Amino acid sequence: MKTLTYFISDLHLGAGYIADHREHERRVVEFLRAIESTACRLYLLGDILDYWWEYRDVVPRGYVRFFGELARLADNGVEIVWFKGNHDIWIFDYLPREIGLRVHDGVMVTEMDGKRFLLEHGDGVGRLPGTFRMLRGLFRCRFAQRLYAAIHPRWTVGFAHAWSSHSRKSGGYVAPDTVCNNLVDFAVEYNRTATDKIDYFIFGHLHVAVDRQLPDGSKVVILGDWISRFSYAVWDGKNIRIESFSAKN
Repeated sequence: MKTLTYFISDLHLGAGYIADHREHERRVVEFLRAIESTACRLYLLGDILDYWWEYRDVVPRGYVRFFGELARLADNGVEIVWFKGNHDIWIFDYLPREIGLRVHDGVMVTEMDGKRFLLEHGDGVGRLPGTFRMLRGLFRCRFAQRLYAAIHPRWTVGFAHAWSSHSRKSGGYVAPDTVCNNLVDFAVEYNRTATDKIDYFIFGHLHVAVDRQLPDGSKVVILGDWISRFSYAVWDGKNIRIESFSAKN
């Protein structure tokens, strides 16, 4: 019976620093096939693709097997919600129409099995540096998007992957305790002032796997990544747990 809800983030498919793109995609597809018989919902909490720019009539090459497996899950009744991360911001209407999933940008509060969940990629809540807030606003600005779309992909694609690789090499993907605690502080403050308290805060973005119980009984879950941890979370209607996927040889 399909009763489980899965949460996954930070696959970074197509990233320039991943040695074997085909093997990386194969592992993700194997995971999706493994959950097909039990999943009623799948939340993709951002940075699923390392880069994606969707032109009006043209989309980037690659990810065929991954997209095909998502489409099969959707066709079989699995509810799929794709949260925009800071790497896959520019998803517009192609993937929702072709695959049958829903795209969400920002915070989502939803109820499952009598429990309240707050979901977000993790880069848009808590105390954000001014330069980061500026970049988030720029990337979501329609006028800036039109200007970027006018540049030929031969330059934009290479630039985007180079920026991503530089960020990783310079430590941009290593989350210090202060950054992790920023999300915990956000959760504590949210429940302190909320009328309807959240039971589970689910984030991605930081590339660390965290399952932290808060003093008020709620939990903060940070999903890890699929670069080294291959981790995800699963909700069975009563409990949430972080697991690691082991691919078959």
